[in-house]
Amino acid sequence: MISPPTTRGFTAWNAAALFAVLLVVYSPSLRGGFVWDDERHVTEPALRSLSGLARIWFEPGATQQYYPILHSAFWLEHRLWGDATLGYHLASLTQHALAAALFALVLRRLAVPGAALAAWLFALHPTHVESVAWISEQKNTLSAVFYLGATLAYLHFDASRRAATYRAALALFLLALLTKTVTATLPAALLVVLWWRRGHLDWRRDVVPLVPWLTLGAVAGLGTAWLERALIGAEGAAFDLTLLQRTLLAPKVVWFYLGKLFWPANLTFIYPRWQLEPARLVTWLPLLGVLGLLIVLWRLPSRALLAAALLFIGTLFPVLGFLNVYPFQYSFVADHFQYLASLPIIAAAASGLALVPAVARPAGGAIFLGLAALTWQQSPMYRDVRTLYRTTIARNPECWMAHNNLGRELLAHTATQAEAIACFERALALRPAYWEARNNLGLALAQTGRPHAAIPHLETARQLRPQAPEVHNNLGIALARSGRPADACEAFRHAAALNPTLPNIQENWAKALLLLGRRAEAEAHFALAARLRLPPPR
Repeated sequence: MISPPTTRGFTAWNAAALFAVLLVVYSPSLRGGFVWDDERHVTEPALRSLSGLARIWFEPGATQQYYPILHSAFWLEHRLWGDATLGYHLASLTQHALAAALFALVLRRLAVPGAALAAWLFALHPTHVESVAWISEQKNTLSAVFYLGATLAYLHFDASRRAATYRAALALFLLALLTKTVTATLPAALLVVLWWRRGHLDWRRDVVPLVPWLTLGAVAGLGTAWLERALIGAEGAAFDLTLLQRTLLAPKVVWFYLGKLFWPANLTFIYPRWQLEPARLVTWLPLLGVLGLLIVLWRLPSRALLAAALLFIGTLFPVLGFLNVYPFQYSFVADHFQYLASLPIIAAAASGLALVPAVARPAGGAIFLGLAALTWQQSPMYRDVRTLYRTTIARNPECWMAHNNLGRELLAHTATQAEAIACFERALALRPAYWEARNNLGLALAQTGRPHAAIPHLETARQLRPQAPEVHNNLGIALARSGRPADACEAFRHAAALNPTLPNIQENWAKALLLLGRRAEAEAHFALAARLRLPPPR
């Protein structure tokens, strides 16, 4: 049986063995399909040409987030294997294995004991299943490769002070930023590492070289925060937290992630969203606990644990609640948020084990087997859309988003449309102002022969989200099926004005015009729908 190394170096054999083990424990998800958000990350048809690649780089909003290196990677991957999901899964797995190997090299460069064991723990930890098995989170695995590569290069520069090495490190940092901006925390992390090694920071030697990095990180972070609000929608009632609530949220997030690292039980795709009530004493306990822990670590003779805690909290800063992140409307925490932040805690744990060789091998082997089993058990969750949402609902029954998204998947099949309607109704019972579930319920009722019942739901959805073309389109479908083709045409006109590139809107409009006997106009819309369906030039 393969067992993880403990005090030995991370050799090529170790890397090959680790990759083989990863193939086994992730095998249940390797042929998994696209799930939530994947269609917004895997290159869409309009961007699959060379001009589309240029849009990825020079048109913010062409992709869901301005991560041009990530989306260039997806663009290239689509050229290689199209929509075959195995290729994407293997790419994510390879990046994860490479990140683990680089992690070992960084720790070895820092002379941290147990570097190889740390790499295995990082690679096999079940909290990272979400980052590896979910195709969209290739942003995590790929950015980690650049992040750790930049770290290793900068540590070489710190020893050699060679300009070429500095430029290589800076280039890798830029690649990391353009893959995912959570890597903006790297220069601050490097300062913590340098302080840990030397006991102090020298302004000219330590701080000045990282000033450009800090500047680039701040610009990238602020730009992403703006895009989250302006283009993705991270604003509104779900994000209206006071500064006090955000201050109380941050330490709760820290303890949550720390707990999942040491006890990775009940992992799920969407966790329950906490209620933050400053008037309750229990709400203040996480903050007092974090402050108390930092004071204790500060007073220890060794700086190592304090440095690990600072690195952990600092890397988590973008998702502690002080900045709006779109998934916060569902939950304040997600496993993939702590992919990079887990590194210092895992390093500290591995180092502690390695300092006691008599304990390291049996303990390391037991932990290795336990984590591998948990990861193998967790990875099937990402096999397909239905499995993902059914598992999420089983572990978090009040996840209104999962009920709605499961319903949308079930609606596509005649045999499960009744169950889909029940899913939408459950989502609305949990969140009455949820316009997407209201829209989907209306569409489901119209498709199952109840267009009159659908219209009130779709009109409510239109009031809640007047800028959504799909709501106007679905309302038009229900109106046409209710014998109101003139009103349907008006709904389709609004839908087309909001998004003139959707062929199904034009086709539905044409069908309504035929009901009114306006054949010439209908033929024009049918022709436009056909042109919109033509594939873009490659």
